[in-house]
Amino acid sequence: MWARLQAKLKIGAFGIVPGLTLTGLVLLTRSLGLFQVFEWSALDFFLRHRPFEAIDQRIVIVGINEADIKQLRHYPLSDAGIATLIGTLQQYKPRAIGLDIVRDIPVEPGYGERQKMFQNSKNLVVIEKVLPPSISPPENSPPARVGFSDAIPDADGQYRRILLGMPHSDSYKFSLILRVAELYLAQENMGLENGIRDPSAMRFGRTELPRFTGNTGGYVGTDGGGIQMLLNYRSGVNPFRILSLDDIKNQKFAPNWLEDKIILIGITSPSAPDLVNTNAVNSSKLHGYIYGVEFQAHGISQILAAALDNRPLLQTVSEGWEYLWILAWGMLGIYLSSLTLYPAKNLLIICSSALGLLLICYLALLGAWWLPVVPSLLTLVVNGMILSAFYQYEQKMRAQIEEHQRTIEHTFTVIHNGPLQTLSIALRSLREKNIHQADLIQQLETLNQEIRDIGDYLKQESITENDGLRLGSGLSLSLTRPLHELLYEVFSNTLDRDFPNFATLKVKIRCFEPVETVKLSNEQKRKICQFLEEAICNVGKHASAVKRLSAIGSCKNDWYTLSIEDNGIPVDSKRVGRGSKQCQELAKQLGGTFIRESMTPKGTRCQLSWPIKSSPLPRFLRERSLKFFHKKNH
Repeated sequence: MWARLQAKLKIGAFGIVPGLTLTGLVLLTRSLGLFQVFEWSALDFFLRHRPFEAIDQRIVIVGINEADIKQLRHYPLSDAGIATLIGTLQQYKPRAIGLDIVRDIPVEPGYGERQKMFQNSKNLVVIEKVLPPSISPPENSPPARVGFSDAIPDADGQYRRILLGMPHSDSYKFSLILRVAELYLAQENMGLENGIRDPSAMRFGRTELPRFTGNTGGYVGTDGGGIQMLLNYRSGVNPFRILSLDDIKNQKFAPNWLEDKIILIGITSPSAPDLVNTNAVNSSKLHGYIYGVEFQAHGISQILAAALDNRPLLQTVSEGWEYLWILAWGMLGIYLSSLTLYPAKNLLIICSSALGLLLICYLALLGAWWLPVVPSLLTLVVNGMILSAFYQYEQKMRAQIEEHQRTIEHTFTVIHNGPLQTLSIALRSLREKNIHQADLIQQLETLNQEIRDIGDYLKQESITENDGLRLGSGLSLSLTRPLHELLYEVFSNTLDRDFPNFATLKVKIRCFEPVETVKLSNEQKRKICQFLEEAICNVGKHASAVKRLSAIGSCKNDWYTLSIEDNGIPVDSKRVGRGSKQCQELAKQLGGTFIRESMTPKGTRCQLSWPIKSSPLPRFLRERSLKFFHKKNH
């Protein structure tokens, strides 16, 4: 488990630098405002697909539509018509009336009548336009009953903010939205005050209107002049009641629709367009647009619902927390990319995580929190996809290096257990000067042939599957055979080799218990067999006067133990050669142990043990197998 964890940490560390670099580039790109349009579009999409809200019955729109204009046979509506309309509406005692129709100059007939109606209507708010090109309010209108209708579009032409107040010349101007909301909330004992958390913001009662700044949410370096706030459009196809001029004249409505309500008067005719571009509303009439009077209604409704119904206003976290949020998703992408090296699985994991991110941001927006979704999604997907390719390349290179290393080790082991053993015997005989020239020539010819055979074997192995085992004697075995059968072959074949100390052997014991283990790889089976071969070769080379040799493979307590013992006199029992180091590495790979120790009064034991994770063969099968092999040995 620790080894797997270390491997995961190593893979993860490999992706940290490129992952953080990619995340940093995304953060830099966002700080330059290059993601603004995409973040705005994501906000519009989430707002448009929220669950529908109930109609706000506090607001009624009286829209002069195309049918009304055809019936009047002229446009714009005359001053007399406006005066008559306002007089009719006043009969139902509305709490506030907002006139979203420009009246900076007389539209005869009825100018005097209109002026008189404006002066007598204390709950009427008329409009002006402050931003260039400016439009003056109706003559002699009290400043407290004048509100501007200006709104500021974003760079893509969409309207996502409302302007509540702004300095102008030597005075301070307020919007129609704010003036009408102020009239309505005054009767709820809520006056307009400065904010508490933000003294520059506005407040009605305990409801503080969050002020828009140039870097609010997905905005970067936007003009935040005046007092602005994000507009949390009311969701639904028909969020407000809309009556036509004809409906008012012919009383096609319930009186309680207007009593103590806000009435907004405006144009709802395509031939005299007063349109606002927005994709945040499911409009029942215009795709991607709403009428200007509807835009004003959404702004008023937002303030009233927040103050009276606790409907949340759109909010954002601080800029520092936004960048930390994006960084966190980038780090998640780095982590997810290292979970699997299979492209299909990686794609599935990243897509699932991306959907989770979108769901979190959508649910957050339902609670009126606007979180950065586009840069977060980009860092997650880019790190998850691109780093996965890095990991696959790194894993491929690592596999090639490991395969190259295994090939080198395997080649050396084959040479070590074959020609080097023959060479070692020849050198030892030369040092002791107890070899005849003919015998030396014979050993050198054997060495020559063994080297050539190994060359042919390695060439053949490079073009075939790696499922073969070559012993030092030249015998090749298939690693697809059971392990205990291979061990018998290795034992018998190695003892047939011409090693000097084998001549004194009197007793040869071999017993390799068959056991059903967790499937060993061919490489592991090869190394176990080579361990047995080298141990027997060492007896033949170094165990002087050996008379007894045993090789036992047994299963006990869920461990398999392969033990080789002799009673010879070792040359150097404390020496740790390359073979011993390889055995220690093999034991580590198997999760087991390796022991090489001297025995009393003489002899050496080499023992390799490893855990068996599955149950052994049934007892009666093991006993039958053991009887057969004991009989074979005798």
